[in-house]
Amino acid sequence: MNNPFKFGSVVDEPYFTDRTNELAYIKHSMNSTNHIVLISPRRFGKTSLVKKAIKEINRPSIFINLQMAVSVENLASLLLKEIFKLRPFEKVKHLMTHFRIIPTISTNPFSDAVDVSFQPSLDSTAILEDALALLEKVSSPTNRIITVFDEFQEIMGIEKGLDKRLRAIMQEQQNINYIFLGSQESMMTQIFERKKSPFYHFGMLMHLDKIPYDDFMQYITQRLPLKDDRQTNDIAKDILDTTLCHPYFTQQLASQVWEILTYSDVKENIVKEAVEQLTIIHDLDFERLWMNFNKTDKYIMLNLAHKKQPSSTRSLPTSTIYSSVKRLMQMGYIIKINEYEIEDPFFRNWLIKKQG
Repeated sequence: MNNPFKFGSVVDEPYFTDRTNELAYIKHSMNSTNHIVLISPRRFGKTSLVKKAIKEINRPSIFINLQMAVSVENLASLLLKEIFKLRPFEKVKHLMTHFRIIPTISTNPFSDAVDVSFQPSLDSTAILEDALALLEKVSSPTNRIITVFDEFQEIMGIEKGLDKRLRAIMQEQQNINYIFLGSQESMMTQIFERKKSPFYHFGMLMHLDKIPYDDFMQYITQRLPLKDDRQTNDIAKDILDTTLCHPYFTQQLASQVWEILTYSDVKENIVKEAVEQLTIIHDLDFERLWMNFNKTDKYIMLNLAHKKQPSSTRSLPTSTIYSSVKRLMQMGYIIKINEYEIEDPFFRNWLIKKQG
């Protein structure tokens, strides 16, 4: 019997949970000429949702993780490598004859994978323009390529002015649908909602929230290996009370609970036992994280662990608290939906345990 809960990678059926309205919205938008800006904290399932939508409308797509791009030349290389996955190099090389700077292209004889690289150039704009022009050429009005930029806020750190150059190129394209994913809400909002930004209102803004409690409850209870409905409901409730419906951690905790129910003799406090096991597994990682926090960060994290909001803190200046919260959010340690909370419930449990 396979574990019916999945986490840590892109999720599709039968592990995909809810998101019916969001899925329909993305599919409808991609069947128009519009672009989408999708924002949520990390590990909320943005990539899984977008990939499922693309699969269901059966359109060609490429995915670029901007965390992997360290320069404009590198970004152009990533684009070309993705294009060659859709259209073999031998079939599109004639479209590259007008490239102003020719990339180095090599093929792995065992896997047929294509590697692309550019030498550092004084004219990085030409490299990027040519790569995106090729993307437009291999697409078509009737079967537009969907181009997904993950962690798009990272564009601001690659090279100054890159956002202006990208927007100038993209606004002229007719055969591409763009989806911009981002996990840092303040930066993504600044890019797409600030009037002076080049990408102001370039796409339809969409926020991805947690999966609704009742939907997650049904999903979990249908998969737990128990015959007693009352016990099943109690365990599912304990899981959601622990994870606060965070998609990734709910799947992770439910997976650990399933393992305990299936392969161990533990009969009571199942969820508590699963939380303890996961906390122990990550003990060294949590210790390293904690040692890298400054004094203010530690103070904020401990307060959140005990469900005290930063605004209730009176012993530190407001500006200091705000700076710490902003930094911790950018690093992904805390998130805000209705209020601030520690993203990882097992890290929260570790903090409480360490405090005695």
